[in-house]
Amino acid sequence: MAIPVKLEAFEGPLDLLLHLIEKNKIDIYDIPIVEITEQYLDYIKQMETDDMNVMSEFLVMAATLIDIKCRMLLPKEVDEEGVEEDPRAELVQKLLEYKMYKYMSLELRDRQVDAAKSLYREQKLPPEVALYKPPLDYEQLIGDMTLNRLHDIFKAIIRRQEDKIDPIRSRYGNIEKEEIDMDAKMLYVEAYAREHGHFSFRRLLEKQSSKMEIIVTFLVVLELMKTSKITITQERIFDDIMITWAES
Repeated sequence: MAIPVKLEAFEGPLDLLLHLIEKNKIDIYDIPIVEITEQYLDYIKQMETDDMNVMSEFLVMAATLIDIKCRMLLPKEVDEEGVEEDPRAELVQKLLEYKMYKYMSLELRDRQVDAAKSLYREQKLPPEVALYKPPLDYEQLIGDMTLNRLHDIFKAIIRRQEDKIDPIRSRYGNIEKEEIDMDAKMLYVEAYAREHGHFSFRRLLEKQSSKMEIIVTFLVVLELMKTSKITITQERIFDDIMITWAES
């Protein structure tokens, strides 16, 4: 009966390779590719996973190790400068980068754990210390300020405030809307025309108490003309306009 063996979980093929190198105390710059490849393939055979994406990553690395193993058996290639190329160089570079990132992540995790344990005591001062205010040094506060300079600053501020004032609009007071009932004014003019029959337009306007009332009265007169309730006559230019109630 086979004894079940629980395999360690690795984040990826580089993590597994780094584990094998550290376990065998191997110099990362001089990896015995044959030994590491055999141990790596043994682990692959014992893996049980249904995730093909994970398995494919480990299989690609296995093919890479086998390729490096085959190239190690062949005569070494020489670059343009006459230096022999090591088939393991690219793999070593990837392992070094992964090792650096892994240690950085562990360091950050440790700092996060330590930060969670950091506690700060609330500041507590005696009331007399908390209420203490250092005395003001008026000579230092004023510095080289003189009355003449303060006067110049004051005049400059006043001048800026005056420049913001509109010289035309500032002469007028608040404009308030005057509410006049058009219907009530219509009844008033009709009653006035019915009572007087024939009267001066000027005399009608003089009875109005505001400019808005004069305007509304004028509009009412135009409306009464339109409906033929009154007639308008003027004998000569600039003469007074006379209004006659049509029914009369």
